[in-house]
Amino acid sequence: MTRVSTPFARRFLARALLSVAVAFFALPALAQDKGFQPQVGQQGKDVIWVPTPDEIVERMLRMAQTTANDYVIDLGAGDGRIAIAAAKKFGARSTGLEYNPDMVKLSQRNAEKEGVASKAKFQQADIFVTDFSQATVLTMYLLPNLNLKLRPTILTMKPGTRVVSHSFTMDDWQPDETSSVDGRNAYLWIVPANVAGAWKLGFNGQSHEVTFDQRYQKIEGTIRLGVISAGLREPFLSGFNIRFAYVDNGGQRHQFTGQVTGARMEGSVRSDDGKESRWSAEKR
Repeated sequence: MTRVSTPFARRFLARALLSVAVAFFALPALAQDKGFQPQVGQQGKDVIWVPTPDEIVERMLRMAQTTANDYVIDLGAGDGRIAIAAAKKFGARSTGLEYNPDMVKLSQRNAEKEGVASKAKFQQADIFVTDFSQATVLTMYLLPNLNLKLRPTILTMKPGTRVVSHSFTMDDWQPDETSSVDGRNAYLWIVPANVAGAWKLGFNGQSHEVTFDQRYQKIEGTIRLGVISAGLREPFLSGFNIRFAYVDNGGQRHQFTGQVTGARMEGSVRSDDGKESRWSAEKR
């Protein structure tokens, strides 16, 4: 047997034994952290886990016209692939909300592997009680009844927010775009501004009352021209962008384009005689 007799040798042996002990006690935790592997079809809080194919992920983010200026929030983030793709391919800041803490840890590891852990974050959360109103792009792969449950909250988000769903719709809220990749559908909605009701419209020194009826992004309306209630032509709403036209009592058409900001809208108007001017409207 070799005897440890010098102070240097004793210190070396002590450090070696300490390293072995630390490694031994860390093994269970490391095995547990590395050992979790998600299984397709595994039960979650409200859904089973089925990953979105990468080609659908990319199309969803393309449909939303995602850029580095966006903040993407993925509801039910699973293994984190959508939030990671948003950060890696589009440069966006992203957050994945996921109820299963093991999936959250897996997503964080995946983000680190892809080099985007500083941009793609993951949070253990219940999507029905967590505030996601700051998102400019919202993504999801949830069942239809869950989409419907979330719909009232989504409709209160900032106009212009882009919402993309894999496979499932929002019932009677018709999508603004549908894409299909290898038989799988992706749906896009743009959260519309609320324009329903009466507005006082002013341009070129004139003042008229305009009234809009609205169902999601679909609008129609009328304008008062004295005793005449004239229908608006080609009314269109996309997020905070609005467009409509009317023909006045002299037979001249006026085309309005503009943006809605709360209880005010404004923009430019072009008439058949070639004149262009500014217009604005206040909600009554």
